[in-house]
Amino acid sequence: MQNPIKNKIDKNPVLKFLSNKYFLLLLFFSIWMFFLDNYSYLDHRILNKEIDLLEDNKQYYQDEINKDKQNIKLLKNPSQIEKYAREKYFMKKDSEDIYIIEYDGDSLKK
Repeated sequence: MQNPIKNKIDKNPVLKFLSNKYFLLLLFFSIWMFFLDNYSYLDHRILNKEIDLLEDNKQYYQDEINKDKQNIKLLKNPSQIEKYAREKYFMKKDSEDIYIIEYDGDSLKK
């Protein structure tokens, strides 16, 4: 008397293929590598997203460094230093008066 499960497996080609020991080993290995391993595919996806974000940040900071270098070159000229001080810090000469005009849209909302 043969096992009824073995009879069904032998008759059905799909079940025969799925019960093959090499297929089962390949399936186990694939699941292990994609989900359970320390270097799994899911971990790599997360790390690649983080790398992309860091590269974007690097590019942003490189652009900011280049802007600052240009500003430093401009500020080596004394007239540019005076212009910068007047615009950013509202500095003035002793004989001058400064009037700051604010419009309704310019002020900060509280």
